[in-house]
Amino acid sequence: MALVTRIESLDDARLDVYARLSDHQLRNRLDAERGVVVAESRLVVEVALDSGLEVLSLLVDERDLGASEGLLERVGDDVAAYVLPHEQVKRLVGYQVTRGLLAALRRPRPLTPDEALAHARRVAVLEDLVDVTNVGALFRSAAALGADAVLLSPRCADPLVRRSVRVSMGTVFRVPWARFDARDWPAAALSGLRGRGFDVMAMALVEGAVPLDDASLLSSERRALVFGTEGTGLARRTIEACDRSVVIPMGRGVDSLNVAASSAVAFWQLFR
Repeated sequence: MALVTRIESLDDARLDVYARLSDHQLRNRLDAERGVVVAESRLVVEVALDSGLEVLSLLVDERDLGASEGLLERVGDDVAAYVLPHEQVKRLVGYQVTRGLLAALRRPRPLTPDEALAHARRVAVLEDLVDVTNVGALFRSAAALGADAVLLSPRCADPLVRRSVRVSMGTVFRVPWARFDARDWPAAALSGLRGRGFDVMAMALVEGAVPLDDASLLSSERRALVFGTEGTGLARRTIEACDRSVVIPMGRGVDSLNVAASSAVAFWQLFR
């Protein structure tokens, strides 16, 4: 069971990981293999444990200590569970913590695209998404609606930053994902998917795009959907590297949906 440790001061350096280190510092604090991920809520931490992540420490709201006992029993007695009063936790992290517990976890080893695709038949590909909330929401939809893997362009936001982990409800630990090398994006990366038998479809508002409910889109056994950045969508060269473009039919003069919403619709239609 975790070693329950009451903290007297918010200035205690052992709390830095929860409040005073940026996502960039957590990711590269010492080196890539010693990066840290912060997970919030018992549910998300349980998903992380189920996924095999190593717990470095826990931060527990004093009023939730009893409710967290089962989770504390899942980690070794060499793991400290730092306990603070509720108002102190709120002051430390800067917002209302509604589920009582946070965990600092060792960042998992990154997968290669080949590893992420090893058993995949339905794949989401993200180009340059910058909003970590959108990335987290997309992962949650991907997990719920049939995606086997998620692949990222070199400049896509990190799925393991704190807010993305929280919004995804921990599914960033469950869905295999990998990042393409800059040298391979987009032509070689998408060509590699086609070489594996994937029908590579760009979600793009372009002339000739096929409606998402067109029956022909279900003919391929392996499907990859490519989603573009929140502002301008997919780059022209990325669209050209795909087999075809698809679009969600819209009404009332609306031309598109936010990528978190559009990906959920597309997964439901083509991946479930």
